[in-house]
Amino acid sequence: MSTDTRHPITALSLCNALGTDLTGVSAAIAAARSGLRALPWSWGPPGTHGLCDALAPLPAALAAHDTRQARIAAQTLAPIQGAIDRANRRWGASRVAIVIGTSTGGIAATEAAWTRGAPLPAGFDVARQHALQATIEVVRACSGARGPGYAISTACSSSAKAFGSAARLIAADLADAVIVGGVDSLCETTVRGFTALELVAPDHCRPFDVARRGLSLGEGGALALVERRGDAATRLVAVGESCDAYHMSAPHPEGDGAAAAMRAALEHAGLEPAQIAFINAHGTGTALNDAAEAKAIARVFGARTPVVATKGYTGHMLGAAGATEVILTALALAEGVVPPSLGCDNIDATLGIDVVVQRRVLDGDYAMSNSFAFGGSNAAVIVGLA
Repeated sequence: MSTDTRHPITALSLCNALGTDLTGVSAAIAAARSGLRALPWSWGPPGTHGLCDALAPLPAALAAHDTRQARIAAQTLAPIQGAIDRANRRWGASRVAIVIGTSTGGIAATEAAWTRGAPLPAGFDVARQHALQATIEVVRACSGARGPGYAISTACSSSAKAFGSAARLIAADLADAVIVGGVDSLCETTVRGFTALELVAPDHCRPFDVARRGLSLGEGGALALVERRGDAATRLVAVGESCDAYHMSAPHPEGDGAAAAMRAALEHAGLEPAQIAFINAHGTGTALNDAAEAKAIARVFGARTPVVATKGYTGHMLGAAGATEVILTALALAEGVVPPSLGCDNIDATLGIDVVVQRRVLDGDYAMSNSFAFGGSNAAVIVGLA
């Protein structure tokens, strides 16, 4: 399944372990500085992960929605509120939609509220603090957008797939602009779950490194404004999606679903593999995921297309990972400079791909960002210069 778009990305915002706005995140990326650190909570396993700092409280009117998830959403939205206001005036608020990917939603708030054998406290509201849709309600209340709004939850590909949904809303004439992206907050369920699967690195993630031993987790938000028309440095070009359903948690060993998503994106964009300047890989740092993705990339692109993995900066942000990496890809493409893959000190030569380990100047009009999830839910997003 694929969606051909060519819509301008008129605003971008990031909030993660590197900073609470685009300026802070971009500065950390430029300095090749990782945001990973040990978890401050007692249930944190060994290793380093990406946490957001200094999150602003919600407006008083949204007190009933107050969770870490909601604060990340509001923090990420605030820097692009001016662009959204302009879109609301230009298109009409009812024509500005909201599509946000999330994996955990407000689970952290539920964990804090729940005590074994006791009822939930009176101040806890499942619909407003736990449900995936609660994030949409917060973004709607803060942004003033009144168009269609829904959450997507397909694990680690959630917010990459949100870009495909945004394009389809515009194509179907259900919206003229879409606030699109992802938000996820770390919770004990996630950390203990990945630890039980033996997927968490004992120190930090090392994507595509010969000594990779697992992932580092993260949290944060990534939001973009995609419009039918407008001035922008970059545009959303195409989204390719697939679902191989090979295994509940393991990737297809040959990367079949990943390759299908990348090929679908290229086909519907009308591009050849050689026209992609670089690929922002899913690159989790686990042995199986990196090997499967490398095989898929090599099958579709060969060994010459540069590949970068950015999870060494932020950690794996689950439902927010896809949108974060789409935005980082758009920024790198616009600057013509690709950052190094942090943690990859000794490239696994058996993978057969060109992993970027030093800051590299590139020339090209298009780049791809990959997101692959549990259950074989895959998405490849192509962005291009406007």
